[in-house]
Amino acid sequence: MSDDDRAGLLEAARDRALTRLGDLSRTFDAIVESSESANLDDEHDPEGSTVGFERAQTSALLDAARTQLAEIDAARDRLRAGLYGRCERCSAAIPAERLQAQPAARLCVTCAARPR
Repeated sequence: MSDDDRAGLLEAARDRALTRLGDLSRTFDAIVESSESANLDDEHDPEGSTVGFERAQTSALLDAARTQLAEIDAARDRLRAGLYGRCERCSAAIPAERLQAQPAARLCVTCAARPR
């Protein structure tokens, strides 16, 4: 896989992460806005999940999306430094298939399967 292919993989992953982050941000803002404008009794709501739960769940998903974006940006830095595609533990090449599935992968499959 060429550096151009690797850069393309990372750009596509970054675009997806940014889209997800934007979608989740809009969802979170809508939840907060709706909870401010309504008189909700989450504790006694027979209709299912509470607004508080939805807000917490969306907040956790937002945190995960931010972490994913940071990992992709770190992978882009590794590509510029000539270190992308090398395992950070054993320095072995990370297979192209793994990078296609996990573009921000820092570890080869063997090291990823080992406990820290």
